[in-house]
Amino acid sequence: MSVWAGAGFCQNVPAISVQNVVQLSAQGSVEAPQDLLSISMNTTRQGPDAGTVQNQLKAALDAALAQARQGARPDQMDVHTGSFNLSPRYDRDGKITGWQGSVELVLQGRDFALISATAGKIQTLTVGNVTFGLSREQRERVEGEAQTMAIDHFKARASQIAKGFGFAGYTLREVSVNTNDQVMPPRPRMMAMEARASMSDAPVPVQAGNSTVLVTVSGTVQLK
Repeated sequence: MSVWAGAGFCQNVPAISVQNVVQLSAQGSVEAPQDLLSISMNTTRQGPDAGTVQNQLKAALDAALAQARQGARPDQMDVHTGSFNLSPRYDRDGKITGWQGSVELVLQGRDFALISATAGKIQTLTVGNVTFGLSREQRERVEGEAQTMAIDHFKARASQIAKGFGFAGYTLREVSVNTNDQVMPPRPRMMAMEARASMSDAPVPVQAGNSTVLVTVSGTVQLK
């Protein structure tokens, strides 16, 4: 956990502005392990006939869905289809020479072992992308901790500044709260993932990293 704060004080301002106003910002950050895994699987097909290519893509996706649905569990491994694209290919004269397309299936949830094992069993699609993140529950918890930290430091800093300039205290004029993530991914394991093509039914190797949720509280206070 870490906190940061900065402040600017303006006293001699034009008559149209309010005097003795401090612009202040503070940050709170909390690091948490990533507990949400998403594996995107896809395949491409091409051929001279649009209908043939579409049927090949549909067959590959249907087989993958049948395999994935066997292990689907709410929140632990959710299964949903992604993009389904089919487009013509042209020659230099602008004439259609064939068709190409792609399909996508996404496995997402908290059970890393189940998701990686299921991805390894699917033979009609290959792994396209692996991403990690925070579940809704994990994010809400971490954001709450970081926000409390930032607000406490904002208040402490405002009181310190007020006393430093000889004021008894302050009143809050306006404030804003912003949140963003700083993702620290694990070391890439693409070689191991590519090697799975020769290991039938082998789980896809995965390893999560950490995410740091950063909350910034900024605003102005009136010294009094």
